[in-house]
Amino acid sequence: MFSRFLDFLKHFHPSAERDPYRLFPHDHLMKFLILPLIPRFVLPNHVTILRILMTPFVLWFLYTGQYAIGVPLFFVAALTDAIDGSLARVRKQITPWGTIVDPIADKLLIGLVVLLFVIQYFGLFFGLLILFFEIVIIVGGLIRKHQGKFVSANVFGKIKMFLQVAGVLFLFISLWMDFDLFRSVSFGAFTVAIVFALLSLLSYGI
Repeated sequence: MFSRFLDFLKHFHPSAERDPYRLFPHDHLMKFLILPLIPRFVLPNHVTILRILMTPFVLWFLYTGQYAIGVPLFFVAALTDAIDGSLARVRKQITPWGTIVDPIADKLLIGLVVLLFVIQYFGLFFGLLILFFEIVIIVGGLIRKHQGKFVSANVFGKIKMFLQVAGVLFLFISLWMDFDLFRSVSFGAFTVAIVFALLSLLSYGI
């Protein structure tokens, strides 16, 4: 049974003959709804840099309890993760720099939110578990890159990031609107995200 599970994960290995320009399902949606609004001179790496620059402002507004600004700003920052990846695949502008810095920018945004807020509301162990998987994935990616291997996201990583973003949004909406149910939903989203982080890590390591 376990060997069959490992064989299944091999199909999602980033080097498993996957065309880096092959679109994910969400890319088709982005292609028609958002990408036409982005001028041709805007490159995917520009969007990645924007996310990095936005991160301190997101953290400041959330930390100071200005949720009416911080929550939408976080959503926009998280959305840039989908935009730069889709932009790179649709316009065929994938670069070695982008394949390294884009996931680091994602984990910088999520990791700092986990350090400042998730640990506070869901406990030290839970937060450190999330950070552990993020750090291992980053280190693994840098090692593969150093070995000259192409680094590409897979579906497990995409789902993990989506669930983490959802977890953050539900947590701060619960704080913003004093709606405790959303805090439970946030915890559930982060929990499932940990499972997909493990699956992503296993798929990279096979």
